[in-house]
Amino acid sequence: MSRPVIGILGNSHLINDQYEVQGVGAMNIAAVAEVCDAIPMMLPADPSMVSVQDALQVCSGFVFPGARANVHPDEYGHPETEAHGTFDRARDGLALPLIRESVARGIPVLGLCRGFQELAVAFGSTLHPEIRDIPGRLNHRMPPDGTVEEKFEKRHWVTLNADGPFARLFGAAEVFTNTLHGQGIEDAGARVVVDGRAPDGTAEAIYIEGAPGFAVGVQWHPEYEAGQDPVSRPLFEAFGRAAAGLRRVA
Repeated sequence: MSRPVIGILGNSHLINDQYEVQGVGAMNIAAVAEVCDAIPMMLPADPSMVSVQDALQVCSGFVFPGARANVHPDEYGHPETEAHGTFDRARDGLALPLIRESVARGIPVLGLCRGFQELAVAFGSTLHPEIRDIPGRLNHRMPPDGTVEEKFEKRHWVTLNADGPFARLFGAAEVFTNTLHGQGIEDAGARVVVDGRAPDGTAEAIYIEGAPGFAVGVQWHPEYEAGQDPVSRPLFEAFGRAAAGLRRVA
């Protein structure tokens, strides 16, 4: 039986500061191919190149990965400030409607870091531009120096709701994760259930209430060593099972 196709949203960036490309991190590709047991396919994050309907006809699930650029605050009704950093309006233009339509149809969705924030914003949440500026919050940003291993090192615990889907999935009420983000959920939308938090209260795991299919996001980066990590592996395996169970075009 053929493996399901899982779309991974690409990111726009420049090679040598002048040649524009779309790319997907090798960690995400490996997590989909090896742990989800699916065919990874990059979707250019631009609605002028790929429509929501195009994507839905081809893919049995979608990964919305992390990115340097942030969701534009226009998408959640906040004014743009310097603290919001850089943006990718083309990715906003594809990711947010694709998330909404996928969730409505029961097509599996997994949001990681920026993708977690996209899932939250798509269902009415607002974001804070710099979590570390809130009194009592940790600095969740990527360490500026060090090796890849040091940047993705686990740095804090996430406490999960004991009777929630993440605790059931991981078989534990607490998990130890990496953290590489600056922004985070400020106010959760009506259907956005925060099912796990960092020690400082920052939302780290969410799902969409009433979604007919797999619709979850985590603020950390589970794609790092996804095949070996005891938290990452069951997350990608569950997502892969959901995509394999769909195996249909829209």
